Amino acid sequence: MPGRQMTGRIRSRQCAALVLAALGLGASPALEAQAIAAPAISAPAAPQNPHLAPNPNSNIHDDTWMTDAYRRPGPRRGRFITRLGALPASLCGSLTFDRGGRIVTVCPSTVSPPALRVIDPHSLRVIGQYTMPAGLPAPKGTPAFQNFTGGGYLFLDERDRIWTATKSNHLFVIAESDGGRRLRKVADYNLASVVTGQDRITSALPDFAGRIWFVTKRDGKVGVLDPRTRAVHVLRTGEEIENSFAVGRDAVYVVTNRRMYRFSADRRGRPRVDWAIRYRNSGIHKPSQVDAGSGATPTILPGGLVAITDNADPMDVVVMHTDNRLRRHEPRIACSVPVFARGASATENSLIGSGRSLIVENNYGYQDPFGPAAGTITTPGFARVDVNPQGTGCRLEWTNRTVRAPSVVPKLSTATQLIYTYAQNPNPLGGQMWSWVAISARTGRTAFSVPAGSGLEANNNYAGLAIGPGATLYLGTIGGIRTLRNAP
Repeated sequence: MPGRQMTGRIRSRQCAALVLAALGLGASPALEAQAIAAPAISAPAAPQNPHLAPNPNSNIHDDTWMTDAYRRPGPRRGRFITRLGALPASLCGSLTFDRGGRIVTVCPSTVSPPALRVIDPHSLRVIGQYTMPAGLPAPKGTPAFQNFTGGGYLFLDERDRIWTATKSNHLFVIAESDGGRRLRKVADYNLASVVTGQDRITSALPDFAGRIWFVTKRDGKVGVLDPRTRAVHVLRTGEEIENSFAVGRDAVYVVTNRRMYRFSADRRGRPRVDWAIRYRNSGIHKPSQVDAGSGATPTILPGGLVAITDNADPMDVVVMHTDNRLRRHEPRIACSVPVFARGASATENSLIGSGRSLIVENNYGYQDPFGPAAGTITTPGFARVDVNPQGTGCRLEWTNRTVRAPSVVPKLSTATQLIYTYAQNPNPLGGQMWSWVAISARTGRTAFSVPAGSGLEANNNYAGLAIGPGATLYLGTIGGIRTLRNAP
């Protein structure tokens, strides 16, 4: 594999799977069933950001490192109970949990303004609601179903206050009281003077010093807001940023449609580029992707590493050294491993990252759920990539070529060693069929599959799965929030 760094022993069956993938052929179920179990994945080690709600409840990717991993358990194999909560037409994409265990989310809609909601985790009844401004339309050229700006991302701070960008390029801070029944705006940061024209705020997160960083979609601006003085400093990359970003103790990591960046704040609180590296890019805007670039929010790993997917063909999982002091002759890229088949590999989701392991999901082929190609069956694929203890190379541990997850943000529980996802199944009778699916993190085999619903209303359209207290899975779908838990 010229031009790729791979170290460690590759098992013979894995080599066979790689050869089949290179030829564009899937491995047979029999071959997959013979996979040798990889080590258990270590619990997530992300530090607690003092300005975020306790891990893993603060944002769509669970913590400041964007691990998408939980120490608490999800459902195990056995008997299950599923539930659908009735909501007005909307899609609650980012699910967080306040200190009372209530769901806090923003639910955008194509027919009404976004609504910030507090939801009972058991009955799925709306406890409290705050209507957000309708604001500006999606940036030109961005389909409505892929417009994550103005509420697609939010975070809970250490005081359980909700911070969310609006479609009018403001940043609202909403406080809850009376058990979530009352929601009140306590701060409003108007960023419209620096986020102008077709540009929109994609995501905002605090760093460890309490500064609020934000990124914008069209102009690729990286901004820093001091919430005490309201001073705002912005650096324009000129490259599209369509996902969130990761926050380390002393830096933030942002991926654009061209490069991976490390930013830090200078003494005046201005964003500065510590390093930037161009990743491999086929230039192909693949089906399911928002643009022709990485679809991943960066994921930080222990040992000074950060990972993304690139937009090569086939796509690679790319691991980089975060160290700002590397010399010119020292490589920034620690390792790069191709995943899935040529002409059929893409993701629009963050990597799961815990311990030295990364999990990647294939979303290739997802289409507009409201368009003429709605319900198109996507290309299956999950893969696990492990980084060696020295942080100098990585190895493909397994590939699952049977589970089709069109767009969900999957999650890992290290307590159960299961990867939870949401799959669409081919239906010989026509129409969309959806299932909750769990995959063994050690072998890549499917552990269980439970019917979730059918039709457009069961589509999650890029919403993130969450594991709540009580080993319950939660997911926003077009028809409402769905849950899965074990029967007593």
